[in-house]
Amino acid sequence: MVALSILDLSPVTAGGSGAQSLRNSLDLAEHADRLGYRRYWVAEHHNLSNIASSAPEIMIGQIAARTSRLRVGSGGVMLPNHAPLAVAERFKVLEALFPGRIDLGIGRAPGTDHVTSVALRRRQDIREDDDFLERFQELLLLENGGFPKDHPFSTIRAMPSDVALPPIYLLGSSDYSARLAASIGAGFSFAHHFASHDAAAAMRMYRERFQPSQTLPAPYAILATAAVVADTEEQAERLASTIDLNFVRRAKGDYLPLESPETALAYPYAPADRDRIRQNRSRLFVGTPATIKDKLLPLLQDTQADELMITSMIYDHKARKKSYSLLAQTFAL
Repeated sequence: MVALSILDLSPVTAGGSGAQSLRNSLDLAEHADRLGYRRYWVAEHHNLSNIASSAPEIMIGQIAARTSRLRVGSGGVMLPNHAPLAVAERFKVLEALFPGRIDLGIGRAPGTDHVTSVALRRRQDIREDDDFLERFQELLLLENGGFPKDHPFSTIRAMPSDVALPPIYLLGSSDYSARLAASIGAGFSFAHHFASHDAAAAMRMYRERFQPSQTLPAPYAILATAAVVADTEEQAERLASTIDLNFVRRAKGDYLPLESPETALAYPYAPADRDRIRQNRSRLFVGTPATIKDKLLPLLQDTQADELMITSMIYDHKARKKSYSLLAQTFAL
C-alpha cells in the first residue's frame, strides 16, 4: 500500500488568527503521528493572509519535538529567499536534534509576490535572473566540500560539520525540478494540487533520467495533491466549498482567510468563477472513505508515485483532523 503523508500550509480562517493556525498545525501533526502517516511537511509562504506558515524551520523543530515517528520537513524551503549556508546550517541543527527524522524539501519559487521577495532578499545580491540553480549548487558544494582550494568559500564548513544534511527533495510543478532531481540523485515531489503540467509526465521523466547517488540509490517520487474526506458525499462537498471559494479568490489575486462552508456556499459566483471551480476540481479529490480511494488510485497508477502527500485547506480544524483520520483508515495505515 502506498505511504501517506501531509503537506500543511497552516491555513488561516476568517475570524481566526495566525497564532491559532500554527497551534492547529502542531495538533494536527501529533494526530498524524498517532495515525501512522509517513511524514509531515510544512510550507513557506510570505505576505499571504490565508497562510501562517512563513518559517518552516521553526515549525519543523516544534513538530519534531512533539512527535516520535513522523519524518518532518519543509515543503519547502524557498531557496531564492535564503543564503545556502543559512539553509545548510539550520537543517544540520535540526538533523542533529532529531536524527533520521528530518527532510529538506527545496522549492524554486519565492512563495510570495515580487516586492515581498525583494524585501526577503534585501541584504543579499538581488538579481533579476533566476539564480536558483546557482544557489542550489552552492548548497551542495558547501555540504560536500567541493569548492576549489582557491575559492573564498573553500574554508567554510556548515555547522555542525559532523552532521550530514537531511535527505534532499526537489519540489516542482513542471518538469524542471524533475530533471534536476534526477540528475543529482535526489528525491522529487510534484505539486499536483496546483500544477497545470501533467504529473505523470514529470514523474515519468524523473524515473527515466534518475542517476543513483550516495544518498539515494533509486528514484523516490512523492505526489502532493488536495483531498477532502467526510462521512457522506454531502458533507465532503460542503467542506470542499471552502476550497472552491479560496481558489476563485486566488485566481483574482485575493489571498483572504478561508471562509466557512456557509459563506462559501452563499457566495455569488459568476459563470467564470464556476468554470474555474470545475477546472480546479480535476486537482481536488472529494469523497467518502468508500469512494475516495477509487478516485485517487488512477492518479497513483498513472504517476507511479511512491508516496501520496495530502493537503487539505478545510475551514474547521476538527473536520480537517477527521478527514485525515478517514484517509488513514481507507489506506490502512
